[in-house]
Amino acid sequence: MTKKDYYEMLNISKSANDREIKRAYKRLAVKYHPDRNKNSKNSEKKFKEIKEAYEILINPEKREAYDKYGHSAFDNNASNNQYHESFTHTTDFGDIFGDVFGDIFGNSREENSKGSDLQYNLNLDLEDAVKGVTKKIYIPSLKTCNKCHGKKTEFGTDPEICKTCNGNGNIHTRKGFFTVQQTCPVCNGKGKFVKNPCKTCYGHGRIKTTKKLSIKIPAGIDNNDKIRLNNEGEIGENNAPAGDLYIKIKVNEHQIFKREKNNLFCEIPINFTMAALGGIVEVPTLNGKIKLKIPPETQSNKLFRIPGKGVQSIKNNYIGDLLCKVVIETPINLNKNQKKLLYKLGKSLEKNKNKKNSPRSKRFFDGVKKFFDSLTK
Repeated sequence: MTKKDYYEMLNISKSANDREIKRAYKRLAVKYHPDRNKNSKNSEKKFKEIKEAYEILINPEKREAYDKYGHSAFDNNASNNQYHESFTHTTDFGDIFGDVFGDIFGNSREENSKGSDLQYNLNLDLEDAVKGVTKKIYIPSLKTCNKCHGKKTEFGTDPEICKTCNGNGNIHTRKGFFTVQQTCPVCNGKGKFVKNPCKTCYGHGRIKTTKKLSIKIPAGIDNNDKIRLNNEGEIGENNAPAGDLYIKIKVNEHQIFKREKNNLFCEIPINFTMAALGGIVEVPTLNGKIKLKIPPETQSNKLFRIPGKGVQSIKNNYIGDLLCKVVIETPINLNKNQKKLLYKLGKSLEKNKNKKNSPRSKRFFDGVKKFFDSLTK
């Protein structure tokens, strides 16, 4: 009878790593373990199959042979035949159950795990964010203790095996059918404890330091964007690789411009004479001033678009626009002559109000008249 493929038995791909193989085996072992399926021949058979598949695939040499020659690689393997003949339920269900949860939620004894990622909040002026800049920053960090070199112990001593958990980092407590896995309270899941801690790092293996970095900010970066610097985060314990450093950008408010994606917005105040007669006004950009032509009879809040004077996209090099909203400013601190001229202008406009000098006012008051007329009907 043709044997089923080992990878199919564990429901994993042929490129699966050791961790994926272990997780797949433990998941299936919990499902088919004889302790959980009393008097089930099918479950016992399944358990044998997945255990056989696991023991082949978790062994690098056996896995290589299996990948090359398939099941025929083990047809004459005495130890493999012996395994089938002398099979007993030596794998405790509680151990499998505990290990599964250890894999899912993280093994507390994994001492050589990568260090923590760090985040640094960097404030930038709008000009620097738009044009790009190089910034020097100082970040608090940890480095390997230069006295114990990360061992955490005094020179000439080593960490001792925890006797409570026998170096496992976890203890198991039987509660009926289930076995509950708990972190060892003595060694806090490390499996070892430091009896003679290093006097420089006080048994932590790492010491505090300040790291200076030069950060190149690309042109066009925006608020809340992040820059990732590999291996510039917190160094791991026992000389494990460092985590990553994330630079989070916060762009300061600008006194003139507001940014929306790749466009810039600003308000341009003009007097009502220019609004009525038209003229030329100087408009600021991030690269100097340009002239903007205001046409006659321009109304307040009119928006003018100036192409290509916005922000260059960091993704596709597209350059946004500058949008200028004109705001008509009411003059203050007028002298007598200016007031007199405005008074004459006002009288002239009143006499000619039916000639549509003020179309918006006319529309408004016509609407008001219609509203009250409808109320009296």
